[in-house]
Amino acid sequence: MSLPEVVSREEWLAARKELLAREKAATKARDALNADRRRLPMVRIDEDYRFDGPDGTATLLDLFGGRRQLLIYHFMFDPSWDAGCPSCSGFVDQFGDLTHLRARDTSLVVVSRAPLDKIEPFKERMGWTFPWYSSGGGRFNHDFHVTHDESVSPIEYNYRTRAELERAGVGYYVEGSEPFELPGLSVFLRDGDAVFHTYSTYARGLDGLGSTTSLLDLTALGRQEEWEEPKGRASAVGAPAGSDKVRYHDEY
Repeated sequence: MSLPEVVSREEWLAARKELLAREKAATKARDALNADRRRLPMVRIDEDYRFDGPDGTATLLDLFGGRRQLLIYHFMFDPSWDAGCPSCSGFVDQFGDLTHLRARDTSLVVVSRAPLDKIEPFKERMGWTFPWYSSGGGRFNHDFHVTHDESVSPIEYNYRTRAELERAGVGYYVEGSEPFELPGLSVFLRDGDAVFHTYSTYARGLDGLGSTTSLLDLTALGRQEEWEEPKGRASAVGAPAGSDKVRYHDEY
């Protein structure tokens, strides 16, 4: 195993400060990128998507739970499987308590093609409490490019066609017998009863996600803190670390 070089405390501190300067630059660049993400236009969803949930059939609007924003994690769970994808399982293990997201008018749910009678026992086995819906045989997974079946729609993943993926050396994303599943995360905004798609990310775009702030950074309303751009997008309900607005999750 190759380990880091052993140096004196003074040498370590000099190297750490040099790296810190680069970390701060990366943070500022990330803030600017997040602002540009919030400035993206959005697309109205007119398709009447239907999902199966514990309380029966639900629409995409229902998945918001009355909140303004919705995050959907596209969990790989083929209808023929008896358990969900291990990598997706590791990803959603990070979600934990969703109260802080919900306090910022944002819901998070998980959607898979597997039927509810397979989802529910697997969810119980894993000890998860987040809402999980089945998209069943509908077009939702296909339209958001996380189920690939050329008999339903052209192959596309991470905004690239099959040919583009192969030219980029990542054709493995679209290899295998169809239909096949891939992971992703999509973001929606509600204006009254009108639902809009604002963002989706796939593949390594999922790296580093899972915390409340990282998920809010994907949304059109962001963290809802006063310093964020563009202005006027949402009231400043966010609570930066150390702020007296921060609450325990049982105090909202």
